[in-house]
Amino acid sequence: MNTEYTAVIKRDGDWWIGWIEEVPGVNCQEMSRDALHKSLQESLREAIEMNRQDALAEAGKGYEEEKIAVVA
Repeated sequence: MNTEYTAVIKRDGDWWIGWIEEVPGVNCQEMSRDALHKSLQESLREAIEMNRQDALAEAGKGYEEEKIAVVA
């Protein structure tokens, strides 16, 4: 699945800081823009996987999974 998210990126003194608009809590701070981009990707990947595991654990047994598309 190839999904795009929106990163908000800002330079603050010597640091680059960024947030993923669509996923609360995914934010990073790095010394370079490239390192920030990589950190945001990894943090987003981890957050999605943790949310997925939480949802599956909460559902218990007998659940169904369906893909849902959001069109902007």
